Amino acid sequence: MYKAVILGTGPAGLTAAIYLARANMEPVIIEGPEPGGQLTLTTEVENFPGFEQGILGPELMETMKKQAKRFGAIFKRGLATKVDLKNAPFQVEVDSLGTIETEALLISTGASAKMLGIPGEKELLGKGVSTCATCDGFFFRDKKVIIVGGGDSAMEEATFLTKFAKEVNIVHRRDELRASKIMQDRARANEKITWSMNCTPVSVVSDGMKTSGLEVMNNDTGKKEIIDADGIFIAIGHHPNTGFLKGHLRLDDQGYIIVEPGTTNTSVPGVFACGDVQDHKYRQAITAAGTGCMAAMDCEKYLEGERMIDWSQNMS
Repeated sequence: MYKAVILGTGPAGLTAAIYLARANMEPVIIEGPEPGGQLTLTTEVENFPGFEQGILGPELMETMKKQAKRFGAIFKRGLATKVDLKNAPFQVEVDSLGTIETEALLISTGASAKMLGIPGEKELLGKGVSTCATCDGFFFRDKKVIIVGGGDSAMEEATFLTKFAKEVNIVHRRDELRASKIMQDRARANEKITWSMNCTPVSVVSDGMKTSGLEVMNNDTGKKEIIDADGIFIAIGHHPNTGFLKGHLRLDDQGYIIVEPGTTNTSVPGVFACGDVQDHKYRQAITAAGTGCMAAMDCEKYLEGERMIDWSQNMS
């Protein structure tokens, strides 16, 4: 029996672990198959406060983990596959540990970027291939970049990248975009944005060290060509890691956990959600860390006896 269990070790989970450990709540953190979350897939992080010269993503996560351990947080490896949240104590089935019980549960399992599944993509992640324009756009000042996608996110990221890149090429496998008209109009009005429509990505091309272009196939002619680029941004959406929670918590249409506005309270009192698993808008390390702090404080109040009402019954 544990007081508090945290699922996930990204910025949200590790921040929650630091706060709960300092409050003598003896949190147990379950590290999934990708300890540290998406930041471990990046290189330099320059927009996390406190690091004037930037810091490598894996180094930032390892530093946060050591900080949590310093205050007594306990880390265990495993993947949560099933939960029973009908009554406290809650039960969590972990593939490497069996069933564990906890008085409070914090979920920070994050959201994974959808990938294209083409050769070279994974190998060059962090070496010219990125899933976050806000995070990595600065590194491509005066460079040529590609955005793959046709939705609002792709148009938004393409427009954002024009602040840095000298040319942004939008590659989309259909001849029509899925983005809203206002987002399309905004992108089409930008002189820095070019278009490669009805083109299917085939592989990421490298010069042996870093990304140098994207091989695409024209869907009409079947002809392949290489579009030169210093960076490739994948903007085809994210999927929250909440498959094991369906039927146990309130989720939105996309699978993100619904929380009470202004808090991290889920539809089950004593279960809290923080980080990208409940945020499909910002998805930044610093916003995730902020909600991790909130979840820990909400959890602490809950464990100290401030039992919360089931607010979800009043939700639309």
